[in-house]
Amino acid sequence: MDLSDVVATAMFTGVVLYALFGGADFGSGFWDLTAGGPRRGSRLRVLIDHSIGPVWEANHVWLIYILVFLWTAYPTVFAAVMTTLFIPMSLALLGIVLRGANFAFRKYSATLGQARLFGALFAGASLITPFFFGTAVGAIASGRVPAEGYGDVVRSWLNPTSLLGGTLAVGTSAFLAGVFLTADAARSGDHALADYLRSRTLVVGGVTGAVAIAAIAPIRHDAPTLGAGLLGRALPLIALSAAAGVLTLVLVYRRRYGWARVPAGAAGGAGGMGWGGGGARGPRRRSPRSSSDGRWRRRRGSSWTRCSSPMPRVHERPCSDCSPSSPSPRSPCYPLWPTCSGSPRPMRGSATSRSPSSRRSRRRHSGAAARPDAHGGARPRSAR
Repeated sequence: MDLSDVVATAMFTGVVLYALFGGADFGSGFWDLTAGGPRRGSRLRVLIDHSIGPVWEANHVWLIYILVFLWTAYPTVFAAVMTTLFIPMSLALLGIVLRGANFAFRKYSATLGQARLFGALFAGASLITPFFFGTAVGAIASGRVPAEGYGDVVRSWLNPTSLLGGTLAVGTSAFLAGVFLTADAARSGDHALADYLRSRTLVVGGVTGAVAIAAIAPIRHDAPTLGAGLLGRALPLIALSAAAGVLTLVLVYRRRYGWARVPAGAAGGAGGMGWGGGGARGPRRRSPRSSSDGRWRRRRGSSWTRCSSPMPRVHERPCSDCSPSSPSPRSPCYPLWPTCSGSPRPMRGSATSRSPSSRRSRRRHSGAAARPDAHGGARPRSAR
């Protein structure tokens, strides 16, 4: 493991932690939105304020941690993501701002109408934030963000995979929040509220799990690489997430609320790592005779070496001293390619290669003996 792997691991750890702790806070907006009227939902809203009040802003430190790592260690990736996905990322940021502002304003509302308005804005912002973060993750995992950036700013995140990612992010956040709120209600002694949350948490968990399983088919159709990764190298993580989710439902059903928080976090973390592992792509295979800068390099166990041509970079091509006796076809964009000494030679298949001088040049490259040229001079044997 080199330094880049260490940095990527540290950054991805922050992603998982933000998805767990921040997701549990975002999911509280779902329960606030579905709590009911002022009378029926007042107890649940008081519980939400009491549960997320101490840490609801601190969890965004993980988001800053992730962005600083990404910006500092992988600036080209940061630029590619932000130039392509600036719409969902901006909407997610807007949701964070609106969520915090309305969470604070609701406590100082002068009338019941103002409190309901600020509460609705808080709940709505709590749902759109994980949704747009999920669409961004789906766009990255499905390979819709080009490495050079400036991809399609609409279709990159408005596609089946991204929409499913946003839906799963909202469902997972609501499930995590339901498990944590149920445990808090039971710990505070409000068993009626705990039973109310228990039944609804079981429904939300079951629906989210069913959507996660059913999403594999459209993902395989829309993003084959991600679909193959989810059923390939990421399958152990997906299986772990499913097993932990089932265990959470069993513990919640049996009213083991405190213990249920552990597998609930494991289910969310394993699911997030599964999407990350399924969407990760290994390095693309390059021709063993070429590299990213156009030069020919040495391969272990072969005779390829780096060409030291002094010609400009646009003309760098393999030469007789750097390539084997039977080189691969050259690019049609450059019919002339230099030798290491800097003298251009015709590319095989070009117009000049069919001339008598080019045929003599090929015989010279193949090791033919020196022969007199058209002017009577001796043509030396080429160095091998």
